[in-house]
Parts: sequence; structure tokens; C-alpha cells
Amino acid sequence: MLYKFKSRATADVIMLEPNGRQLVQIMGKEPGVGGIVTVAQIPAAIAAIEAAIAAEDQARAQAAQEHEGDGTEERPDVVHLRQRAAPLLDMLRRSAAAEREVTW
Repeated sequence: MLYKFKSRATADVIMLEPNGRQLVQIMGKEPGVGGIVTVAQIPAAIAAIEAAIAAEDQARAQAAQEHEGDGTEERPDVVHLRQRAAPLLDMLRRSAAAEREVTW
């Protein structure tokens, strides 16, 4: 299954199911076939995604510090939440500015 996020303020954002589901859950919504983030809910959704990104960044930095010098390094081909969430965050910000909801 794919998640196709839509807004009248931007182009569609399409994500694979695991990534889309994760972001929907981070926004505090029920994953599934369809849903909506209203204009009033967009600021909280943005804040929740940004908090999750910050938490992941902090966990990665702590893990890197703990493993510093032991020869284990993070795989360079790993896509982090910061990268996966960027298109949706942009959509949410543009939708808030245009006062349009985001659906999936």
C-alpha cells in the first residue's frame, strides 16, 4: 500500500506504507485508508514530526558517541526520519500558509 498525501496548496507526496504509516502515527492520527489533518491541526502535526526528528537525531548522536573509536559506524545508505519527513513537512507548512487541509 502507498500513502498519497494531498493538499490543494502543493503537489502530492507519495510514500511507501511503512514510512507513511509512521508519519501518520507521529502526527497523532489513525493510519489507514484515509484521513485528514485540518488547518487547525497542522501546527501540532508539524511540532510532533519535528520532535520525533529531534529525538531520532539525539539518539543517533548518542549512539555515535558511545561507539566512537570501536570501529562500528552508521551505514551511509540509511535514510533517516529527517529525510523521509521533509516532503511532508514542506507540504504541511505550505498548506498552513494557504489555509488548506492535508488528506491521505
